[in-house]
Amino acid sequence: MPRLFTYTIPIDDGAAPNPFRGMCSLAICKPGIRRVAAKGDWIAGLGAKHSQSGDLSNRLVYAMRVEEVVSLEDYDRQARERWPDRIPNVQSPDLSERLGDCIYDYSGGRVIQRPSVHKRENMETDLSGENALLSWDFYYFGSRAIELPLGLHSIVHQTQGHRSDSNAPYCDEFVEWLRGLSLTNGQIYGWPDFIIKWTSDSSCDGCKPRRLDGLNDHAC
Repeated sequence: MPRLFTYTIPIDDGAAPNPFRGMCSLAICKPGIRRVAAKGDWIAGLGAKHSQSGDLSNRLVYAMRVEEVVSLEDYDRQARERWPDRIPNVQSPDLSERLGDCIYDYSGGRVIQRPSVHKRENMETDLSGENALLSWDFYYFGSRAIELPLGLHSIVHQTQGHRSDSNAPYCDEFVEWLRGLSLTNGQIYGWPDFIIKWTSDSSCDGCKPRRLDGLNDHAC
């Protein structure tokens, strides 16, 4: 039976998850989910009370049905041919390429962290997740996160970590509600919260952790 994993996204910047180019991937952060989620499970990222766009609590930032689970080493190997845009290029004028989440290079016999949204201190946490979760069946709302119906407020998780087992009574209801919106899957319906903030006020103090000229300090 599919499980529903829910968690709150403290900083939605387009890297975790990465929803660009028709695929949603979760390959960094949330190691507890990435270790155990299986094909067919649902991952739902929920809005934070103090997000850049305001109070997004009780709102859905994104949902993805897991369609592939690959090890981080396999993700690195396959990305070179299947998803080259997921390998971060911090010099690219295309922001989606700068936010690539395939940030660990396994080709040289030891794991090397590529220049990316994460620093060395994030490496242990990222690698402990073991897997990358991939989906083409997803809905990404970003800064336009949509309100959950009252009956689904029980899946909200506003602290660190995630919910899964306690969501069992709500999984079918969540999927039925989501599908009932009659939206096209595999689409971005709103830009990531921090991208909106970058473009609207690049000098704001709240943007300093993630400036266009230096991708770092990603909050997991």
